[in-house]
Amino acid sequence: MTNNTYVAIMAGGIGSRFWPASRTARPKQFMDILGVGKSLIRLTFERFLELAPAENIFIVTNGMYKDLVKAHLPELTDNQILCEPSRNNTGPCVAYTAFKLQALNPDANFIIAPSDHVVLKENIFIEALRKALDFTAREAALCTLGIRPSRPDTGYGYINYDQQNVEPPHSNDNIGGVHKVIQFTEKPQLDRAKAFLASGDYLWNAGIFIWRASSILSAFQSHATEIYNILKAGSTHYNTDNEQAFIDEFYPQTPSISVDFAIMEKAENIYTIPTDFGWSDLGTWASLHAETEQDEYGNVLQGQNIIIDDVTNSLVRVPKEKLVILRDIDNYIIVDEEDVLMIYPKSKEQEIKQVTKTLGEDGHTSFL
Repeated sequence: MTNNTYVAIMAGGIGSRFWPASRTARPKQFMDILGVGKSLIRLTFERFLELAPAENIFIVTNGMYKDLVKAHLPELTDNQILCEPSRNNTGPCVAYTAFKLQALNPDANFIIAPSDHVVLKENIFIEALRKALDFTAREAALCTLGIRPSRPDTGYGYINYDQQNVEPPHSNDNIGGVHKVIQFTEKPQLDRAKAFLASGDYLWNAGIFIWRASSILSAFQSHATEIYNILKAGSTHYNTDNEQAFIDEFYPQTPSISVDFAIMEKAENIYTIPTDFGWSDLGTWASLHAETEQDEYGNVLQGQNIIIDDVTNSLVRVPKEKLVILRDIDNYIIVDEEDVLMIYPKSKEQEIKQVTKTLGEDGHTSFL
């Protein structure tokens, strides 16, 4: 890639569906959630070094996590850490990043992606991104990687795309051509998800976007004017000592909206590359169970002193020094974080987010 290639990693979320391991003060992107000795944000950063040098990789996060980012990614300078003073969803996040990178390099061509996803086939992932970067460097296009769906999942957004290639497929069978996007659909009901899968015309939206800074800013100017105008006012401040003061004052004034709703559902120059690189958004404990190596009984055991008898299809995460003995358990999530022990049916894990909401309403904020 050229010196115009940049990467922005979004790392400001709380990860409430991974409670009680993920907390407000230490969300899941800063945890070794996979049990491999590295945090998710570290794994994501190292993956992108294949495409851009460390000095071209930026982190967009909430201001409260700046020190955590520096601890996990000591290679970065302060200017490479964009600190949001408020959580306004991905729309303002993308616009802020684009303004900052354009101020650094008017020809900036960048990837913006979440910090906490799993990529099992990294070589395919990198090649798909190279193809996308080559396309957006030449065209005023907004591109996304689309994941070929393997099941009618209702937890993902879907991309309806034109089957005709704008550019031909990659030599690797797991990387398709460039296709025009017809429509984005947010998390459908099961019957629609089944219809999408059967049609063969839909992909999962992984939330991994590729575009030139100038292309996405033009889209904000046309389709999300309020965000554009608020953040454009800081153009002379980006990458200076005045940037944070400007952002602290004006960023909270931007509408809270996702880039999908603000731009991707409105713009016409949207393209996708169908691919399969072993992707998971790792959004829940069940997805961690599904994406992690299991024992012969379908269990994922994270801990050094776990003794089990007739335990199946379960995820157990406990402190390394703790002895845990389990018997006659099937399809459960068991997470011990010292101050919180959660034992929950895996089939009902979507309720965990409501549990944290109830705890907050009841004043138990020290556990969140």
